[in-house]
Formats: sequence, C-alpha cells, structure tokens
Amino acid sequence: MSSPTSPSIISILPNETLTSIFVGLPYPNLVHLTRVSRRFNAVAERVLYSSIYIRDVLSDGADADAYPWRTLRCCKSLIHRPHLFESVQAVHIRWVSASGASPSSFHLSETLAKLSEALPHLVYLDSLELSLGPANMVATAHPHRLHPIERVIAGCRFPHLRACVLGAEWAKGVQPYSVPVLPQFLLALPALQHLKLADHHAALHLPPGVLPRLSTFRGSPDAAASLLPGRPVHSLSLIGQDSDVTRENLPRLAHTTVPLRFLDLTAMSVRPILLRNVATYLPTVEVIRIRLALRHTLHYALSGIRLLTGLASVLGSFQRLTHLDLSPTIVTVAGTIPHSTATDELGLCREWARACPSLRRVIFPSQTEWGVDSSGTWTIIGRSHTHSMNT
Repeated sequence: MSSPTSPSIISILPNETLTSIFVGLPYPNLVHLTRVSRRFNAVAERVLYSSIYIRDVLSDGADADAYPWRTLRCCKSLIHRPHLFESVQAVHIRWVSASGASPSSFHLSETLAKLSEALPHLVYLDSLELSLGPANMVATAHPHRLHPIERVIAGCRFPHLRACVLGAEWAKGVQPYSVPVLPQFLLALPALQHLKLADHHAALHLPPGVLPRLSTFRGSPDAAASLLPGRPVHSLSLIGQDSDVTRENLPRLAHTTVPLRFLDLTAMSVRPILLRNVATYLPTVEVIRIRLALRHTLHYALSGIRLLTGLASVLGSFQRLTHLDLSPTIVTVAGTIPHSTATDELGLCREWARACPSLRRVIFPSQTEWGVDSSGTWTIIGRSHTHSMNT
C-alpha cells in the first residue's frame, strides 16, 4: 500500500500518456481538466487546440450575430498563447448566413484581420478549411482589393498540409481572386494531397513540379484543366454548369500521371452529351456520380424511369465504367422522373450492362443500389449511403 507521501499514479504518468488519455475525452471534460492543475492545463490545452472546428451563423439581428464571434474569439485566444501554435493540426472554419439575413449588415473586417494574423503561425497544420460564406459579399476596409480568402492566406506556408478547402459565396460582380496570392500559397504546400477550391473559376498557372502529391481535386473545369496535367490526381469533382466543360478544357483532364478513376458531377446538371464527351476524353473513369438534367434525355416519348433508357447509347462509350451513381438526380420535382419500381430498375440494369459490359454497380435516383452477384445476376444490394469522393 502506498504511503501518504507516495506520488499518485497520475502524477508519475508522462505527458505523452496523459495526452493519449485526454484525446478521447469530450470537449466539456477537457475544459474542466484545464482547471485541475497547471500540468493538466498545459496538456489539456494542447489537446483542445489540436483540432479547431468552428461554425459561425451570421444574422442581421442582434449585434453578437452580425460578426463571426466564435472565430474572432478563437483567433485572439491563439494569438495570446503562442506556445500552442505547434500543437494545432486542423483548422476548419465555416461561416454561413442565417435565412433571410442581409450581408450588408455583417461586420467581418476585424475577424478577417485576426484570422490573417493567427493563421501564418500554425506551420504544423495538416488540414485547413476556410469556407467564409458571405465574406465576399460584404464591403470591408482593406488597402488592396483582395478576395477575403487571399487576405487570410497571404504569406502562409504550411509544409505539412495535406488537405485544403478554400472558398466563399460567389456571385457575378464580386471580388475575384487576384493573380499572385493563391498560386504563391499553393507553391508552399509540398505535401498537399486533397484540394477544394469552391469559388475559383479561372485557370491556375503553376510551375511543373508544384503539388507533386495532389490526388483529389474539387473545383471548376478551367481550374481542374490547369492543375491536373502532370499530377497524380485519381479523383475529380467538378463544380459549375455542364456548359463550363468544353472541348478545350476536357482533354486536359486526361493528362494526369495516374489514371483518373473517380469522377463526381453532382454539383452540376449533366446532359447526356457531356457524358459522351467524358467517355471520349476520360476513358479510364471507373466510378461516376452524376445529377442528370432529365429534360435533355434522349427519349422524350418515354415516361417515368424509362426516360433513362436513352443512357444506354451513352454508357456504351465507356470502356472501364464499373459504378454508376445516379442518386443525386432529383426525383420529386415536377418535370423529373417519379420513383421507380424494382422491375423498371432491373430492366435498365440489364440494358445498360449490355451496352457497357464492365458495369457492376448502379444506384438509381430512388437510392436503391443494384449489383451483379457471383452468378452474373443483377440483384438489389440495399439503400445507398453515398458521399462525395473529395475532401
């Protein structure tokens, strides 16, 4: 039995062991532990600040809701705790507008300034998300005309960053990205593997050899066409309109150093002609997720789910397609297809498989997933729980 003067088990545990214990604790418990002792405070603070996830909802009601106060408070706290800079590995910040709120009433300048002050110090970041919502819709005082994202990332260097999401709401006439800031930021990300640019609609001119590990990208067709050539991107998600995908930028998407296997077109309404072009220029695609623009399907004389019969001739152009996910296609709005029956879907699976022999999985707008079993028979696997292939 321990004597009254013997040290407790907790007191002799190394900080690494305490950290492993604290990592599994809920946020309120960690906050409580910061008040137990100086040692617990030091360890718990590092765990608390290792992954920062903030969501600010902006409204034009109370003053407290007119600015991203959670983000501002976190930035001020970090600036006053420089010993925690090296502990921060993930920063995910999202700003959203409350329903009906007017961005003209938001006050963002101070928060953007503090965010741009704190972020450059976090040189050990592994994951970064800056989804600044209405920030580009708000007039803020700044000596240079810069996109809000550029104000924050200018001068940042993150040699360990593997995942990055950048963007704000976009509308015609808002401040575009300038030429140097974003490319200079990307130049300093040698470990980056996953990149999402939500509102950058132009080409990015980067020297060869930059982003040598990039494997997934989500963004506009023009941005993708400038980034993918010469890089090991195997998964691509495009945003915008399907008319943004042209015969000029589509061929460049095939110039990756590894086969482009996953293609997500759920952020645009896709016409069959685009699918045919994809099959022509991206023959290595194995998995595709699409939201069909059904008003442009090929058989207007058909009704219900049989509208999709016209896809057979398009799917026949794919050489390696194994998975076809149509679950994002709207099924309840007037003018689109109603919910289908199992008989209808089975008939389409068989018809599409005859046109595209490599096809093995189909998810319909009804969310029903079909697959080929070991005997070569199409059967229902279950209900779909699909998610985006990109970060």
